[in-house]
Amino acid sequence: MDTSDFRKYGHDIVEWIARYFENVEKYPVKSGLLPGTIKGALPDNPPSGGESFDLFLRDFDEIIMPGITHWQSPNFFAYFPANSSPPSVLAEMLTAALGTQCMIWETSPAAAELEEKMMDWLKVMTGLPSEFEGVIQDSASSATLAALITARERATQFVSNNEGLQDAGRLRIYASAQAHSSVEKGAGVAGFGRKNLVRIPVRDDYSIDPEALEKAIENDISSGYIPCCVVATLGTTGTTAIDPLRPVGEICRKHNLWLHVDAALAGTALLLPEMRWMTDGIEYVDSLVFNPHKWMFTNFDCSAYFVRDAASLIRTFEILPEYLKTRTRGEVNDYRDWGIPLGRRFRALKLWAVIRSYGVERLQEMIREHIRLAKMLAGLIEAEKDFELMAPVPLNTVCFRYRPSGMGDAEANSLNEKINHALNDTGKLYLTHTKIGGRYIMRMVTAQTGVTEKHVMQAWDLIRDAASSLSSQDRAVDID
Repeated sequence: MDTSDFRKYGHDIVEWIARYFENVEKYPVKSGLLPGTIKGALPDNPPSGGESFDLFLRDFDEIIMPGITHWQSPNFFAYFPANSSPPSVLAEMLTAALGTQCMIWETSPAAAELEEKMMDWLKVMTGLPSEFEGVIQDSASSATLAALITARERATQFVSNNEGLQDAGRLRIYASAQAHSSVEKGAGVAGFGRKNLVRIPVRDDYSIDPEALEKAIENDISSGYIPCCVVATLGTTGTTAIDPLRPVGEICRKHNLWLHVDAALAGTALLLPEMRWMTDGIEYVDSLVFNPHKWMFTNFDCSAYFVRDAASLIRTFEILPEYLKTRTRGEVNDYRDWGIPLGRRFRALKLWAVIRSYGVERLQEMIREHIRLAKMLAGLIEAEKDFELMAPVPLNTVCFRYRPSGMGDAEANSLNEKINHALNDTGKLYLTHTKIGGRYIMRMVTAQTGVTEKHVMQAWDLIRDAASSLSSQDRAVDID
């Protein structure tokens, strides 16, 4: 493709993206295709010669688009937000054009220094401690793994990287029963062993129980285990529960444990001064991650990882083959030493574009509105006969179920699962579920970039109608 064709198709694609942003809510939110449909529509073998880009664009529309679930739709209320925005998309186009490899300062000085500055901006925007130092990772899973490995090295006096994990089977990690699955995966990958992740019971609000945590740690010490790290969560995946950092941090300080905070979703809410109660006790925290690619309108991937002791992080991951030796080493941040990958994308560019385009005040307005919508929905649920609010609503996620008077949990589980699937099959909205205490619970997340009160109210009407219809059908079947 020459530059003339590139210019033509580039304009076509930008126009397509603009139309998509304008019309995204008209698409079925969740793809209704059966497994294998897309694969079956594609040829078995690649073309032997080059094809016109027009054919690619045609097949994109006809084959690929029907199989897309539209995460950017304002009617997408499932999982968690994975927000994009026009400034982020445009900056991502520049990143792709540059094809910059950002492993060390010398391979792209602007990328390294912009990343450093963006991490400083995020500290100011969220009220995180000034002594934290930050790096952009690809995901919270990678950041949590980096934290676990750093905690492992500190606990073993930085010898396990060289000599292997002599204390395998004895080092322990602690997290709430509601912590993200990445903690369990990280425990396995980092050599702790998944069985050495100790799941701590939660309180009535689904946050970690500090008393149970301390008891578990003391029991492990008396049994010959080596407590190493606690992972606290701000905004658990299931219910957005907020673990109390101060009592957890005091326990970690007492027993010399690394405290990592997974704030993948909730960290963006720290842009709001009124939400910074979540970080009471931040002085005890060794590392924290949150994802601008979840709720800060910066498309995937962009995960902000902060550490109090960057020297320990670097000591854990640095390795210096001859081809990476430079004259500037020690004077600049070579971010390939701040995590697992050597190769790194220029992620800071889109974050810069988003922050500059919206400004802090507009970002705050949007986040504040998403929280308001969630609390509004929670109020509607509480006021509605036969619906139950199933968890507190501190952020943007509402957990609820439909349970008519006298219905047991088993019957309610079956009915709510039917309601959830029926709603998603309409293509008009997309919800997901969780299970807590054996109860099937629907989740609705009010945090997409373009979501408004109108979209939430339309979804609530659909939910009530589906619940009433399916409940009547079930009762009719029982009568028959």
